[in-house]
Amino acid sequence: MSFTLPDLPYAHNALEPHIDSTTMEIHHKRHHNLYITNLNNAIESSSLEGLSIEDLCKNHSDNIAVRNNGGGHYNHSLFWEILSPNGGGDPTGKVKDMINSSFGDFNNFKEKFKTAAMTRFGSGWAWLCQVDDHLEICSTANQDNPLMPGICNDSSNPLMGIDVWEHAYYLNYQNKRVEYIDAFFNILNWEEVNNRLK
Repeated sequence: MSFTLPDLPYAHNALEPHIDSTTMEIHHKRHHNLYITNLNNAIESSSLEGLSIEDLCKNHSDNIAVRNNGGGHYNHSLFWEILSPNGGGDPTGKVKDMINSSFGDFNNFKEKFKTAAMTRFGSGWAWLCQVDDHLEICSTANQDNPLMPGICNDSSNPLMGIDVWEHAYYLNYQNKRVEYIDAFFNILNWEEVNNRLK
């Protein structure tokens, strides 16, 4: 069975002014869709066809087409879900307690997460991951993600990630990545982050 482009859980303009409608439409319909097309073409009629995207990322990232395009599909699917026009504010639920116990407080976590996103040279992602009973922050290049072996902690369960490829923010923020990262926290869906806890 082929992978398909997931629908956004909101309209393209729903995240304005933090992420503009044009960026969302290009990012979702063109960039994400191309990863899916390339992934489907790469695994068609192979032993990898029919595997879940998580299985592909965890166990088959040595295949460069899977690594780049499967990673792109997984990463973007998570990204759309953790954003919301009703997001923002302080974390809630269990993830709030885990942020406090792992990083001291929310402000300290935000600074560490922003640093991971700002210091990722070139294109990539910054992540908050659950590792057993605590949280860790890491960053990955290109479309790599924490499910892939040897990238972050191999026990990582990704809870949230921010796309710091220029296509994610350049129309609105140009080279001001830090402003885009600050805006991300205004649309972050803490309920969905909590739902990803194991």
